[in-house]
Amino acid sequence: MKKPTNDQAVYREDLYGTHAEVTYSGILSFLRRKYTHDLKNADVAVVGIPFDTATTNRPGTRFGPRSIREASTQIGWAQLDGWGFDAMDKLAVVDYGDCDFDHGRPQEVPARIQEYIAEIITQDTATLSLGGDHFVTYPILKAYAEKFGPLSMIHFDAHSDTWEDEEGRIDHGTMFYHAVQEGIVNPEQSVQIGLRTYNDKDWGFNIMNGPWVHENGTQAVIDRTREIVADNKCYLTFDIDCLDPSYAPGTGTPVIGGLTTNQAQTILRGLAGINLVGMDLVEVAPAYDVGDITSLAGASLALEMLYIYASNPKRG
Repeated sequence: MKKPTNDQAVYREDLYGTHAEVTYSGILSFLRRKYTHDLKNADVAVVGIPFDTATTNRPGTRFGPRSIREASTQIGWAQLDGWGFDAMDKLAVVDYGDCDFDHGRPQEVPARIQEYIAEIITQDTATLSLGGDHFVTYPILKAYAEKFGPLSMIHFDAHSDTWEDEEGRIDHGTMFYHAVQEGIVNPEQSVQIGLRTYNDKDWGFNIMNGPWVHENGTQAVIDRTREIVADNKCYLTFDIDCLDPSYAPGTGTPVIGGLTTNQAQTILRGLAGINLVGMDLVEVAPAYDVGDITSLAGASLALEMLYIYASNPKRG
């Protein structure tokens, strides 16, 4: 029988390299990477976290991981233009599938997410997580902080997600308040980019809001981010509503005045070489999308993160 050239999510033997496949058929792993729970030789595991019951507006991000995977088939056929290398030649990337949890026991979900991520990173494999609403970043950060200690965070969003809250609440707008209070994130060595909603407390975060980005430009954002984060171990989280709704309508809480896809891509590329240890892309809600442009933006920006991770000289 002729060796299959399609469905590399199943038939791939070598975790490295890029292979072109038909975009409109086949199994929907992220970038057609191999589906496996065998992390023996894996540098990065892509993990879906289809949780959206912490949302405060429109639900539907539980369908985000599947939609991002589908969109990724359009961009996984060759290396990204502009980087000068193929991240898949440097990284062994697998699709680890989705975090499983009992939706009928919502209070148990945060611990399950933390446990799931910890199972991966304790095997010296980093994670690229696909949400799901933004709350999922909180238990992910807990798992990473257990391994690495307090982290710097690079946070792209329309919202600060630092509104003061009671302990134990599950809300996608308050989890970074809790992360600061618990010492998981060091706010003085972290940045928030693209914010454009009001919060009277910054809790020590360095904020470059949407108007600041537009007025000062992407290079200023890159320079300031690199200065603040420096060589610290950092976690990158990208809420798709950081983008303007004209570029990403498929999200639960859209806010006008956001970044363009070009601005976001340029800033991410300017962060090459930072000491990135983990990353996520969240809040894609395909039910509100138009022509899958939000899912495509999410998949594309997630791929940029893999290139950043591949460019980290301290990786591994």
